[in-house]
Amino acid sequence: MSDLTHVRADGSAHMVNVAGKAVTQRSASAAGRVLLHPDAIAALRDGAVPKGDAIAVARIAGLQAAKRTPELIPLAHPIAVHGVEVDLDVSDDGVDIRATVVTADRTGIEMEALTCVSVAALALIDMVKAVDRHARITDVRVVAKSGGRSGDWHE
Repeated sequence: MSDLTHVRADGSAHMVNVAGKAVTQRSASAAGRVLLHPDAIAALRDGAVPKGDAIAVARIAGLQAAKRTPELIPLAHPIAVHGVEVDLDVSDDGVDIRATVVTADRTGIEMEALTCVSVAALALIDMVKAVDRHARITDVRVVAKSGGRSGDWHE
């Protein structure tokens, strides 16, 4: 177990010291979906969601979540979030969510992108739950990253 970076020899978790790593520009993108009933899709498209502008609320929730990731994910380092883009696109069976988060720091920003998408999805469900009690979050994943030791990657 001691070969794992976040696990000490005794098996307990710890936060890795990244102080000696170089600051580099990094970005990560994540995506996910919220599957919805056709009535909820119609309400989104018609601006008829009882709680208001669900897409705007979900976008802002995602932005806030990216900045608060270290408070939610125990071993995530507090890093500077220099930019966040959150896009929500209504499709015929749900809402596609994509986020890109950018930093210039010592460690990756994938968790911030994943948290952004996840919380945007949760906020969307909160906004449409009066119209669709069966909304479902699915397919949340990292779809691309750049920078850092492991270099660039995309799905």
